[in-house]
Amino acid sequence: MGKLSRRKFLSTAAGAVAVASLPKQLKAQAAANPPRKPNVLFIMSDDMRAELGCYGSRFHAQSPNLDALAQSGVRFDRNYCQFPLCNPSRSSLLTGRHPTTTGVLGNTTRFRDKHPDYVSLPELFRQNGYVTLRSGKIYHGGIDDPKAWDVGYGILEGPGGAGGHTLKATADGQIPATKPSDLPAPLAQDVSRAAESDRMVLLDGMGEGNGDYHSTDTIIGFLNKYKDQPFFIGCGYSKPHSPPAAPEKFYDLYDLDKIELTPDFAAWPTVPPGFPTFSIRPRNADLFIGRAATVSEAKQVIRSYIASISFVDYNIGRVLAELDRLGLRDNTIVSFVCDHGYQLGEKGKWSKAGSLFENGTRVPLILHVPWAKGNGTACTRIVQSVDIYATIAELCGLPLPPGNEGRSLTPLLNDPTAAWDQPAFSVWSEDGSTLHGTAIRTEKWRYAEFGPNGTNGAMLFDPHTDPLEMKNLADDPQYASVVAELSPLVKKYASNLGKTQV
Repeated sequence: MGKLSRRKFLSTAAGAVAVASLPKQLKAQAAANPPRKPNVLFIMSDDMRAELGCYGSRFHAQSPNLDALAQSGVRFDRNYCQFPLCNPSRSSLLTGRHPTTTGVLGNTTRFRDKHPDYVSLPELFRQNGYVTLRSGKIYHGGIDDPKAWDVGYGILEGPGGAGGHTLKATADGQIPATKPSDLPAPLAQDVSRAAESDRMVLLDGMGEGNGDYHSTDTIIGFLNKYKDQPFFIGCGYSKPHSPPAAPEKFYDLYDLDKIELTPDFAAWPTVPPGFPTFSIRPRNADLFIGRAATVSEAKQVIRSYIASISFVDYNIGRVLAELDRLGLRDNTIVSFVCDHGYQLGEKGKWSKAGSLFENGTRVPLILHVPWAKGNGTACTRIVQSVDIYATIAELCGLPLPPGNEGRSLTPLLNDPTAAWDQPAFSVWSEDGSTLHGTAIRTEKWRYAEFGPNGTNGAMLFDPHTDPLEMKNLADDPQYASVVAELSPLVKKYASNLGKTQV
């Protein structure tokens, strides 16, 4: 593979986004000449943890277009999803309700079937005079909202599947101490999806045959066709969801020899001493299913994952460049968020499913609101993806539907250091109907309980002194007062399942 320098990448990635000049607040314009309703460009990516350059990527992922968007807007450094799985997370985000309220706890439940009266975020805009358009993955694959879109409901995600060549990671025999014989019997037998796991895809050209490239072309077409009327555009990317895929140029950005695995890397899913058994599922759901990951293979898959992030960033750059070319940036709210996080070999886990750790629930959130006073800064307050609905609705002057549970982030958009006392909650369910884990993230702590009323154990981490979550403090008497403070909050949140509101 030929090498592509960072400088060349920046120059060829369809126009890395420049920091736009900020107009005066829309509300300050004369009432006699009201501004046109602000547009919304709502961008989502799948399975992408906070592994962007602007988030201090551990694996040095290059994401110049999203970095520039963060520089021109407000980057939320500690945003958390409500469920580390696609459909429950997206259903929560797009309805502005917690999973304990929606009851959507698995990938096959349609929120419309359970709650036909809910007004989804794009539907709210459709009801208020916007044209609503979608291309790519906004709701979970195969699940969409027919009330949400003027254009885009039921359209294909893009032709050609991955649109490239499958690569297989090569082993070097460097398997850490844990051996298959040490694992529970069910794990050794869990090979039904092994052929689908740990695949990587090398895309032809610049990925023109891939669905994410196709979705980008569709979005660019929407911008040109509907530029003269208020729009809400859902721009969804399926990568870096497995199998990670990218053109050769993006693989070549990364040197395998420079990828360093985390200190808690393990060949198999491994519950560290002192951690609850249920904190790490015994089976990987996405990558390295039913088999060990060698050091060499792990590095190759991580390179493919971050190359896939760069490919998504390249396509987002194409969309934002067109937004600028059409002169729409100054009247368009641009949001970027992901459905959930991901573990890349930490504690032997290669997926998001079941992860109530920081990497499983922390996700990027970038908001560029042209008139926001906080643009160009980062916000370190604890926020939640469920807050996005209320935020965008308020920014556009739309009324929140009854029962919305989000809290608008507009105070933080104007002052990212403003007082904020809202923790973030995340839950997990193994069976799609009951809760098996509930976590809370505060400014100082991450705490999680497993099983009814914590009967299957608890985790407590100090993210400031232990960012890799290597030591569980839950049973340390020194932190009994912290557990006593957080445990009732977790139990109260979990007890809301089946009720109407948190």
